[in-house]
Amino acid sequence: MLLAVRDGQSMTPALEDVDAQLRPGVQALAFHALRWLGRAEALRRQLARRPPPPEADALLCVALALACSEEKAPYTAHTLVDQAVEAAKRSDATQHQASFINGCLRRFLREQDALVALTEKNPEAVWNHPQWWIDRVRKDHPSQWQSILQANNSRAPLILRVNERKSTPAQYLSALLASDIGAFPIGEHGVVLTEARPVMSLPGYAEGHFSVQDAAAQLAAPMLLDGLPAPESGQPRLRILDACAAPGGKTAHLLELADCEVTALDIDARRCERIAQNLQRLGLQADIIVGDAGRPADWWDKRLYDGILLDAPCTASGIVRRHPDVRWLRRPTDIAQLADVQARLLETLWPLLKPGGRLVYCTCSVFKAEGEQQAETFVAHHTDAVRLPAPGHLLPQGGSKTAVFPDNLMREHDGFYYALLEKRCA
Repeated sequence: MLLAVRDGQSMTPALEDVDAQLRPGVQALAFHALRWLGRAEALRRQLARRPPPPEADALLCVALALACSEEKAPYTAHTLVDQAVEAAKRSDATQHQASFINGCLRRFLREQDALVALTEKNPEAVWNHPQWWIDRVRKDHPSQWQSILQANNSRAPLILRVNERKSTPAQYLSALLASDIGAFPIGEHGVVLTEARPVMSLPGYAEGHFSVQDAAAQLAAPMLLDGLPAPESGQPRLRILDACAAPGGKTAHLLELADCEVTALDIDARRCERIAQNLQRLGLQADIIVGDAGRPADWWDKRLYDGILLDAPCTASGIVRRHPDVRWLRRPTDIAQLADVQARLLETLWPLLKPGGRLVYCTCSVFKAEGEQQAETFVAHHTDAVRLPAPGHLLPQGGSKTAVFPDNLMREHDGFYYALLEKRCA
C-alpha cells in the first residue's frame, strides 16, 4: 500500500485489489503506517543514510511506523521484526534485502529512545505531515494548527445518519442497544458508534434505516432546506440541485427531510451508479444525471432551482483522519488548482438559482483558499449574493468514544467549510 501511495496512487483503489478477506487487516496496517509515516521516514534516514530499493524501503518504513510508538504499537517488537523479515524473504523484490531490514530493525530496538529523540527536531516526524502542509495549516489557523494536525492522526469513528423517513435517532439507538452495540447521539440526525463494526452487519442496514455520514457533512441538507418556503398544496415541489453528488449521502438527506425534487449530478458514471444503489436501499428517488456541473448546457433543462448544494471538489484536507494517504498524495500546487475549479463552479451554477433561492457552498477542507477566501471573493463580485449565517470552517474534532453528551452538540466531526448564499430578489 505504501509503495502505491508513493507512486501517487490513492489507497482506495489499491485496497480494492486486495482479497476481500484480507482487506480489513491490510487497511488497518496501511492506515497506521500512513499516520506515522513522517516519523518512520525520519527514523529510516537515521538507520540508513542511503535509501534501499523502493520495495525494501516501503517495507522497512511500514515496520518502523508500527514500532516507533511502544504505547500504540499493535505488535510486540520481536514479533514485528520476525514478521517483517519473513515478509522480505517471501518477495522477489525484497528477499536480497532481508538481512538489511533485520539489521535496521534490531538496531532500532536497541537504540530506540536515542533514535526517536533525534527525530524530534524534524517537524515532519513530530506531526506526521509534509512540511508544506504543516506550514499552510499554521498560516491559515495560527491558534489551532496543532490540534488540527493531532486530530488528523487520530482514528475517525463510525458515524451514522438515521433515515428520518424510517426511524428516529432515539429509536435507532434503542435498536443498537438491543444488539449490544454501544453508541451515542450527535447533532440532529446522527449516531456515533463507540466501536466501528462492519456496516452491513448493523441492524436496519438492508431496510435503509441509516447511512454512513460524518457529522459535519450532515449539516449540509438541513442548512439548505432551512428558510426555503415549503410549497403550498397543489404547488410544484421544491427543485434542488445536488451538484457533485456522488456517492449520494447529501442527496439522500435532502430527500429524507423534505418532499422535494432533487437532481443528483455527478461527472463520473460509475459513481452515479453508486448514488442509485444508495438511494434504492434507503427507499428514495432522485433524478440522477451524469454530467459536468461546470457545463450546464449539456444537462440543464432551463428551469431555475430553489436550492443548490455545491459540495465542490477540494484537497480533502479536512478528512485526513479517514483518508490518511491524502496528506502524502497532495502537492502545494493542488490548492490553487482546485480553488480555480471551485470558483468556476460557483460562477457557473449561480445563474441556475431562482431569485430568493439559496446555495450552500461546502468543501471538506481546512485550507482557507478553499473556504472563507472563496466565499468572500464570490460575494465581492456578485451584488445579488447575500451571505447568511453558516458555520464557516469546522476544524476536525475528536470527542470521547464513551461519553454521552447531554447537550447533544457536535464534538466529533471531520474538517469542513460551509457558506450559505441567498440570491437577492430583483
